Amino acid sequence: MSLLRGRLQEPGAASIEPGAEDPVDYAYQALWAPGAWMKPLRKDRAALAGEASAAAAKVESAPPPIPDPAAGAFFDVDNTLMRGASIYYFARGLAARKMFGPMDLARMAWGQACYRMRGAENADHIDAAREAALAFVAGHRVSDIVSLCEEIYDDTMADRIWEGTRELAQRHLEAGQRVWLVTASPVELAGIIASRLGLTGALGTVAESVDGVYTGRLIGGLLHGDAKAAAVEALAAREGLDLARCSAYSDSANDLPMLRLVGHPTVVNPDAELRAEARANHWPVHDFRSGRKATLIALPTAAGAGAVAGGIVAGLALRRRHAAGR
Repeated sequence: MSLLRGRLQEPGAASIEPGAEDPVDYAYQALWAPGAWMKPLRKDRAALAGEASAAAAKVESAPPPIPDPAAGAFFDVDNTLMRGASIYYFARGLAARKMFGPMDLARMAWGQACYRMRGAENADHIDAAREAALAFVAGHRVSDIVSLCEEIYDDTMADRIWEGTRELAQRHLEAGQRVWLVTASPVELAGIIASRLGLTGALGTVAESVDGVYTGRLIGGLLHGDAKAAAVEALAAREGLDLARCSAYSDSANDLPMLRLVGHPTVVNPDAELRAEARANHWPVHDFRSGRKATLIALPTAAGAGAVAGGIVAGLALRRRHAAGR
């Protein structure tokens, strides 16, 4: 079995020397070698998801002209870098390509509306998001999903990037620091966003694949909450980053584990809980939203991605049951 094979594309500048051992293969051996079998079983899912994401992370751009190798920046995607939830736009792109129907998309939107009314995310939403991520890719070829991600980003996501957040990322690049995206969305999609924006690379949810086809299983689970912090920590160890000198950016209190991990946390377009946390800790706050009321009604947020995905997976499940009953 080949774990962690569903990777996007070759990096612009490889982070390992020619002939050096592939870090993804190394992670696979470390996690699943017989002599180490019991140790990963005792790890919680967040740690395993974080380690898998760090192992799968690719360097998408060349080293900065004035290297500052010990410092870096980590950016959440949904509602921090991009208006709304990237998984929602991905799903909408799949619907436009007839991979599932308008009723499935409507159920997804209803799940998002329910989240907005409740105003909080819970474990059920996270589990639903995990199932939805599996439903998206199971049985599909990795290369096909990568091509779809590229098309969908160009068609529906590129014009939804917050310019203010992009400028923050650019400042880190100009200072010679590396910049990574960190998101619960599939690592394939995350890597394409990073590549299109000229960032260093991306951490995202890693799906298992065998012979170039997704199996329908995730490595560890969704990259969310504690798993994001675990991924950042594992990547920092791999890349030689000093977390005390690193920065992190997010809109959601769900990302507090990642924000607290670095020396320079910053909040962007924050939810109420994160705004209060930033005020209590004197963290910088940037709010790039304009026409805020309309945006909040029309677009899902990062915290709502679980409900969005939950609506998707519910729709897919109903569709499968309907097909089976024919």
